[in-house]
Amino acid sequence: MAHPKSNTSTEGQIRALYEQLLAAWNRRDAQAMADLFAAHGSMVGFDGTTIDGGPLQIEAHLAQIFRDHPTANYVSKVSWIRLLGDDVGLLQAFAGMVPPGKTEINPAVNAVQTMVAVQRNANWCVGHFQNTPAAFHGRPEAVADLIRELQQLVPHARSDEQSA
Repeated sequence: MAHPKSNTSTEGQIRALYEQLLAAWNRRDAQAMADLFAAHGSMVGFDGTTIDGGPLQIEAHLAQIFRDHPTANYVSKVSWIRLLGDDVGLLQAFAGMVPPGKTEINPAVNAVQTMVAVQRNANWCVGHFQNTPAAFHGRPEAVADLIRELQQLVPHARSDEQSA
């Protein structure tokens, strides 16, 4: 399993774990994503689907998603990381998704992501990951602010392609 090692700060290791999780999603690599989870890790998807039982169940669930759907790529901004003990951390981030072949975020799937990171045998792994819709009902300015902030993180086409 490719977990962040102890050569950076604890918060840096937790951030790196989160970045690895999203990178695996963006590569559509169910096994790499599931391998980041603890033996009894769990996750709650955007639609409320809950997967308990660890990496094997998570991999099976993700493999079906990647097989059956053209998934969008995540861009994200970590809001904060809090250490809850020497071997537990909590990360919160805002995430947007860019549909395949597009360069604009789809605001309908903006999310607040929460990750509980646990340290096992000197490696950090995901104890729990939750992806909650960030709809901000009744607050269109909050939606617009989030889109503006996340859109700045979207990799854009090379400038020579944009001018063509």
